[in-house]
Amino acid sequence: MILIKRLSFFIILFLFIFQKGFSDNSDIYKKIDLFGEVLEKINDEYVDEVDQSKSMDSAINGLLQSLDPYSAYMTPESLESMQTETSGEFGGLGIEVGMEAGVVKVISPIDDTPASKAGLKAGDYIVKINNTQVQGKSLMEAVELMRGPVGSSIEITIRRRGEKKALIFNIKREIIEVQSVKFELLEDNIGYIRLTSFNENSSTQIKEKIEKLNKNKNLKGYILDLRNNPGGLLSQAIEISDFFLENGEIVSTRSRQPSENRKWFAKKGDLINGKTLLVLINYGSASASEIVAGALKDHKRAIILGENSYGKGSVQSIIPLKNKGAIRLTIAKYYLPSGKSISGVGITPDIEVTESSDEFKINSETDNQLDFAIKLLNG
Repeated sequence: MILIKRLSFFIILFLFIFQKGFSDNSDIYKKIDLFGEVLEKINDEYVDEVDQSKSMDSAINGLLQSLDPYSAYMTPESLESMQTETSGEFGGLGIEVGMEAGVVKVISPIDDTPASKAGLKAGDYIVKINNTQVQGKSLMEAVELMRGPVGSSIEITIRRRGEKKALIFNIKREIIEVQSVKFELLEDNIGYIRLTSFNENSSTQIKEKIEKLNKNKNLKGYILDLRNNPGGLLSQAIEISDFFLENGEIVSTRSRQPSENRKWFAKKGDLINGKTLLVLINYGSASASEIVAGALKDHKRAIILGENSYGKGSVQSIIPLKNKGAIRLTIAKYYLPSGKSISGVGITPDIEVTESSDEFKINSETDNQLDFAIKLLNG
C-alpha cells in the first residue's frame, strides 16, 4: 500500500512536470506506466526486501544523473555537508570527484589533506570503497560511502592509467581546513601564489598576499599556481580574474532561460601593475580554475603553462526541495571571452610541460613545471 501511494505521487509529479512539454506525445505516458510496472515487479519479486524510500531517492537521482555528470539529488544531510565545504572547513578525505561513463573519477585531491597525502591523483577511477563496488552507483551514493566519523579509516581501491593492477589506499578521515592560498618569494624576485580552491575567502587572501609581495621592488613577475584546484565559487573566480585585468569580459553564461544569460566584466585596476604573469594548470584544474586561466589567456594577460585542464564548464544551481534536501541541476554553460565553451574541452596551455612529481613543492628538483616557469621569468 505504501508503495502504491508513493507510486501515485511519483506519477502525478511526472505528469505535472512533463505535461506542458509532452502534451502531444503519448509516449511519455507509456513510459510512466512502465516505470510503475517496474516498481511493482521489484517490490513483489526482488530477492531481498527493498527499502522503498531509498528506491525512490535512487529513481530521482537516476533521472538527474542521466542529464549530465554534475546534476544530482542531494539528501538533507549531503546538502548540509556541501554548504559546510564552501565555507572552508569540513570533514572527510579532501577530494573533488565527478562521474565519467558511470565511473567515479577523482577530479582533484586538495593540498595537505588525507587524500593528497595518501597519494590519490587527478584522473584516478574509484572502483571500490571499503568492500562496496562503486560502479553502477550514483555520484552522491559514492560520496555518502566516503563520508564517516572524523578519525575513522576508509579503504579506497582505484584504477590508474599506466598501472596494470588496482591500487589500494587506506585513508583516515579528518577535519579538512582549507587554507586556499599559499605564497612564497622565489629566488628573491618572483612572487609565487598557490590557490588550492575557490572558497569564500580566497580573493581576500590573494589580495593580501599580492600586497605583501608587491613590497619587494625587485619582482620580475608572478606565478599563479592553479594545479589540482577543483574550483569552487564563481564569484571568487570572477574577482580573482579581475585582479589582473584592466577591462574586458571575464566570463559569460548561456542557458535556455534568457534570465540566466549573463556576462561579467573586469574593472580598471591591475594589482600587479602589468608585471609578467604565468598560470600553472593541469588535469586537476577544473571549473573556476578554468575560468581564471581562460580569461587571462584570452586577454593575453598571462602565459598558461602545464597540461590541459579538466573541462568542467557548466553552471549548477542548488534548488531547494520541500524535504530540506535539494537538486543540483545544470542550468547553463560557461563561455570564455573568445566565445569558446570550456565544457568537455578544458583550457589548452600556451606552453605544454608535463608533471614530474605527485606533489607540488617549491623545489625545482621535484617540480618540473614550476622549474620551467621560474626559468622563463628569469629569461
